[in-house]
Amino acid sequence: GAVGMRLRSGVFASSCLLIQALGVALFLRGFFPVTVRSLPRREARADTPAEPAPPGPGMVSNWTKIPSPLFHKVVIVLIDALRDDFVFGSKGKQFMPYTTQVIEKGTSHSFVAEAKPPTVTMPRIKALMTGSIPGFIDIVVNLNSPALLDDNLIWQAKTAGKRIIFYGDDTWVKLFPKHFVEYDGTTSFFVSDFTEVDDNVTRHLDSVLKREDWDLLILHYLGLDHIGHMTGPNSPLVGPKLREMDNILKKIHISLLSKEEASLPNLLVVCGDHGMSETGSHGGSSEGEVHTPLLFISSAFEKRSGSPTKPERVQQTDLASTLAVGLGLPISRNSVGNLILPVIEGKTMREQLRYVHLNGFQLSRLLQENTPAYEKDPGYEHFKVAEKSHGNWIKLYLEGNNSEILLNLGKKVLKQYLEALKTLSSSLSKQVAQYDMYSMMVGTVIILEVLLLLLLSVPKALSKRAEFEVPLSPPLFSLLFYLMCLMLCAVHVIVCTSAESLCYFCSMSWLTAVGVMMLISALMCGVLSAIAKIFENSRLPLKNSVVSSSSWSEIDVLILAGTIGHVLSLGASSFIEEEHQTWYFLINTLCLILCQELCRNNFLIKECDPHHSASMKQNFDRIAETSEFKNIDILAADSSKLGKATSSSEFIKGSEKWISLATPWIILICCRLLRSLNQTGVQWAHRPDFGHWLTSSDHKPELSFLTAFSLLMIFFLVQRRCSLVSKIAMALGLLGVYSYRAAVGNVIFPWQHGGKDISK
Repeated sequence: GAVGMRLRSGVFASSCLLIQALGVALFLRGFFPVTVRSLPRREARADTPAEPAPPGPGMVSNWTKIPSPLFHKVVIVLIDALRDDFVFGSKGKQFMPYTTQVIEKGTSHSFVAEAKPPTVTMPRIKALMTGSIPGFIDIVVNLNSPALLDDNLIWQAKTAGKRIIFYGDDTWVKLFPKHFVEYDGTTSFFVSDFTEVDDNVTRHLDSVLKREDWDLLILHYLGLDHIGHMTGPNSPLVGPKLREMDNILKKIHISLLSKEEASLPNLLVVCGDHGMSETGSHGGSSEGEVHTPLLFISSAFEKRSGSPTKPERVQQTDLASTLAVGLGLPISRNSVGNLILPVIEGKTMREQLRYVHLNGFQLSRLLQENTPAYEKDPGYEHFKVAEKSHGNWIKLYLEGNNSEILLNLGKKVLKQYLEALKTLSSSLSKQVAQYDMYSMMVGTVIILEVLLLLLLSVPKALSKRAEFEVPLSPPLFSLLFYLMCLMLCAVHVIVCTSAESLCYFCSMSWLTAVGVMMLISALMCGVLSAIAKIFENSRLPLKNSVVSSSSWSEIDVLILAGTIGHVLSLGASSFIEEEHQTWYFLINTLCLILCQELCRNNFLIKECDPHHSASMKQNFDRIAETSEFKNIDILAADSSKLGKATSSSEFIKGSEKWISLATPWIILICCRLLRSLNQTGVQWAHRPDFGHWLTSSDHKPELSFLTAFSLLMIFFLVQRRCSLVSKIAMALGLLGVYSYRAAVGNVIFPWQHGGKDISK
């Protein structure tokens, strides 16, 4: 009754791969959440909102334009991989005396800014300049960072006619092409360069600070990050580098103070893009990697007095909106950051309320564009309440009421606004970091089903049988198929109508969703029928099969793919640092494929393949015929001799077979030993390994024994093919190798007692 369709194994494998790719794509779509986006910056240039209108008929505020800037010139010094304890901890006190003095006694505000993972330079620059949270998907694009199209501070500043100068990491130049009136990019690729990469930034400083033709100066120093990558955060190189940075900050600060105009003060911002872990790398979410210092230094602020306090926590995304207000620009549309209040504390109450209202308005608009049920959001409700109180406050203010009551009411409104900002910001940030579980589950189910199907069809694949039977319509399965489709569609409806968060899979058209459901059901039926077939086949003997000859074996494909993959991986600095991991992976895969190939050649072909034994038989017949042709009687002894010969040759073949089968596994074991011999790379280089154990002074005898044994093995393996002279020469050479190591003190001779040095 079953109608089947026969598929070539190649076609079967390709279709499995395609379905697998679909499953992985669905899973990744759920795993990498979509960033919170407003409309593209060119479409919506919404005007700045006016102050909230006071209650009463026909009342409007007369302040509709964007507030004027708070600062004349702004210098941003971004020090790559500057960890918070490098400034606020013991290292800061020791190596950055000027900065410490400004933090504790000067006119400054200091914070610890928290970066969201991934802590890699490009996503962090985006976070600092747009105020949005780049997802993990940005890591993938980190290498060839294209121009940043989101609304951002640099673009706003350029549009407002500000002249921007940039020196430092060329990632900025790629992200903001044609935005700077003058720039000089340094490359972060030469990790061993600690000095030139910073001198190339500093050499422009003196001339630029003297000039008047700029409004915003950005410096991005890479040296500290390189030192971290090469030698870690506790290396002796970190101190001098911090001292160098301290002197640069001193020079900039003094210059800004001397150039100051009475009307508008200047601002110096010092920040890091990410920190570094205890091993000096970054990218993850450990304490050291996500906490960076953020300093605002300007004569606009009050002088610090009293004992130094612990700096407050802010988010890294808060910088964008704070700087936008400081420069008198609109806040970037995708920003999820809050205004850092201490920076605007010196202003009048009306101005302060205006600033936080602008920030709240921008956040609530972003929420509206990204959440269908935004009115129910607690942050949005808080904001609307605060806006109302703000209107009442303005009414009192415009009536000329100037008492203590007005100030206290103002403080209350400000507090309401800040609460609303916090709630809005956190609900927007959550949206970015949320996984879409439903899409991930559907993807996982598809992947697992394909995997099962592949595993069940491995025996057929190994026997190089050219075809797979795909059952199409056994009556039982058709019923099962429809039942599963119905059930899955029901689940889909329930999930999509009840889920609060947006599911990607729910936003697909119904046809697509039903198609995916049918695919899942069909795969399930395929798996079940394959299992049923295996049970049937276990009762039937093996049918003979045709050996298909394909021009490319799996090994050829693997070697080609591995070579191309390895070459492509060298495009990323992280892959270069951990290149050994690529090699471990490739060699293990190659060994396993070899093992499969050998199994197939040694066992399956003989069993499934009567041709092989037939050809052996033919050979013997031919020998018998020729001897008959020469009229030589074949005696019983002769035939027994012949039998003996074949059995011994088969025995040799058998041992060779087992040796060839064992080889890949021996290689795999050796590879495992090699991996534990030496921990290398950046991430795990500090882990203890067998190499360290051997080279420690307590284990010299073990190292000496291993060295001697290895040299002897080399000799015995090579000497078989050598002439006598070569043998002697090689023995002397290997002895020389050992003696040299003994003279240097790496190994010892058996007769050496105690730590007596051997004469060189």
